[in-house]
Amino acid sequence: MAPASTPTHRLSDGTDAPLVGFGTYPLRGEEGIAAMVSALEAGYRYLDTAVNYENEEEVGEALRRSGVPREEVRVATKVPGRFHARDLALQSLHDSAGRLGLEQLDVALIHWPNPSRDLYPQAWQALVEAQQEGLVRTIGVSNFTEAHLARIVEESGVTPALNQLELHPLFPQEQMRAVHERLGILTQAWSPLGKRQAPFAADPVAAAAEAHGVSPGQVILRWHVQLGSMPLPKSATPSRQRENLDVTGFALTDDEVTAITGLARPDGRLFGGDPDTHEEM
Repeated sequence: MAPASTPTHRLSDGTDAPLVGFGTYPLRGEEGIAAMVSALEAGYRYLDTAVNYENEEEVGEALRRSGVPREEVRVATKVPGRFHARDLALQSLHDSAGRLGLEQLDVALIHWPNPSRDLYPQAWQALVEAQQEGLVRTIGVSNFTEAHLARIVEESGVTPALNQLELHPLFPQEQMRAVHERLGILTQAWSPLGKRQAPFAADPVAAAAEAHGVSPGQVILRWHVQLGSMPLPKSATPSRQRENLDVTGFALTDDEVTAITGLARPDGRLFGGDPDTHEEM
């Protein structure tokens, strides 16, 4: 169990989130459940899933099998594009709660804005209503740009508590992090290490790893923490899970953080995931 002294993020709605969460895509079936139970046993207290990951039942089963008290774990899911219309979004949230076996969702996000369909404001209104009804504790978005955020805030009067973005050293999202800072939104990071492009051997990462006696992965995750980003690494390997969570015992220097951010590339995205054009139903 994570010690009570572990630092956390305080969200704008008054709830807390740990410094590091656990990404569950693409963990499925018995192997997926075992990996998630292992993560909970290692001390993770935030599980990130989505309707489109098709593993909400496994997440719920892992939570029950782990024996970790329900109130200690925050479970997040996401509404997919095909359910953006208000009534469909509300039904999606109820269905997710059913698959997870939870009376209340800790966190619900809109997965992608899908602006060509122009229904994401309806999906946001559904999340606002679900929060008012008590079905969801924390509401947020994923892959939203500054313009998408501005529109839903203007139309609803409610600012998302968090926005989950692609964020890693090759794509550090400096502009969006500044937007989030101004609006009081927590930045969450999917693919926080950069997947197959992870710059483990890059000089700033390798040098910091050697200097602090930690792994390159720990350096990158610590970089996230010091940026104020909440990374969501995924691993099915228990030793790697524990390593990824162990990022509070050292601190990077300002120069090290700057050097890692300097690995940014103009084409740093992992795929064509531009929220203005990418569609995910």
